[in-house]
Amino acid sequence: MENQYFIDSDKLSQTALDKKHKLENNPSYRTNHMEYMEGMEIIDSDICEKVMSQVKNYDYDKYTAKDVIAALEHENCTIEDFKALLSPSALPYLEKMAQRARTETGKHFGNTVYIFTPLYIANYCENYCVYCGFNCYNDIKRMKLNIDQIEHEMKVIADSGMEEILILTGESRSKSSVEYIGEACKLARKYFRMVGLEIYPVNTDEYRYLHECGADYVTVFQETYDTDKYEKLHLLGHKRVWPYRFDAQERALMGGMRGAGFSALLGLSDFRKDALASALHVYFLQRKYPHAEMSLSCPRLRPIINNEKINPLDVHETQLCQVLCAYRIFLPFVGITVSSRESESFRNGIVRIAATKVSAGVSTGIGDHESKYSGKESEQAQGDEQFEISDGRSFNKMYNDIAKEGLQPVLNDYLYV
Repeated sequence: MENQYFIDSDKLSQTALDKKHKLENNPSYRTNHMEYMEGMEIIDSDICEKVMSQVKNYDYDKYTAKDVIAALEHENCTIEDFKALLSPSALPYLEKMAQRARTETGKHFGNTVYIFTPLYIANYCENYCVYCGFNCYNDIKRMKLNIDQIEHEMKVIADSGMEEILILTGESRSKSSVEYIGEACKLARKYFRMVGLEIYPVNTDEYRYLHECGADYVTVFQETYDTDKYEKLHLLGHKRVWPYRFDAQERALMGGMRGAGFSALLGLSDFRKDALASALHVYFLQRKYPHAEMSLSCPRLRPIINNEKINPLDVHETQLCQVLCAYRIFLPFVGITVSSRESESFRNGIVRIAATKVSAGVSTGIGDHESKYSGKESEQAQGDEQFEISDGRSFNKMYNDIAKEGLQPVLNDYLYV
């Protein structure tokens, strides 16, 4: 089963293939995934221990229909209740879970749905993550936008009416330095009311600098909380260090970021345990930093260039809906994002139940927003995409579709004084 994650060697160039063989035949490349590398900040935190002790003791097969019914009847959802709602025994009660989730969403978010778009400004990467299209041994067209190109992309997006942007890069400090990302944040503040970052994890002082440049929140995908599976899937680079990645959101909050986003990539390991860990990561950090705005995403694996066979393991739309409903019941105040990885029909349905935020006008490639937003052929060079999306609706189409569902599309709800 695991072999389906790896890049198809038949589709690699000889140069990339040589590099891949060099990596796999040289054990010195494989540093201990639990040991920090030079320059990585170590913080004093008990959050990881709290989360992982719960996950280690989680046996979802022990929960019964009686446990699920009791969880749905409780006014406040406990950790034990949440574990029951994630269990296989909860699937026959998915309709009741959806009803409860919809009620909780209405209490805390009304009928609003927030819209944002991602902007990839570089796809260079120094990690070898075997499931990712940007990984350093995948033979794709690499590109890094210069400052003028970034501003051009941002202006095209802002002219559509979008007010929130999420800036993304591949995980390469040498190609996408903190200073480079900071300049992108400064530009984004000119055009958008809300600026998010999804970049490689950095230290507290660097998060503080990026916040001063204009970033409001940081999203980090842990990918999987299963440390053994994490080691097998992340073979090279700073991303290989599991605990440094785990503490990224806390460092961001220590650095002054207003919010933090969390996610596992469902399908890499046992999705129930990864969903439990993601939610508990939020749960415990929220109690430590009560002022922070927390959000959860729930992405599944998607096909990538040179390996179109990548698909989530045993995580179908029914299971995804179960996880999202359980998230909402356990964490009623947390924002939930459902990305363009999912189908139009699924996203239309889940925003009526549990999700509060969706992306629109999405491209996971580099430098192609002009063609996507205006219909004109972009004059900028372009870099290859990170993964294939499923829902390719434009911003206007997404906005109108949300409104047709009787929901209120929201572009921004912050006032800066």
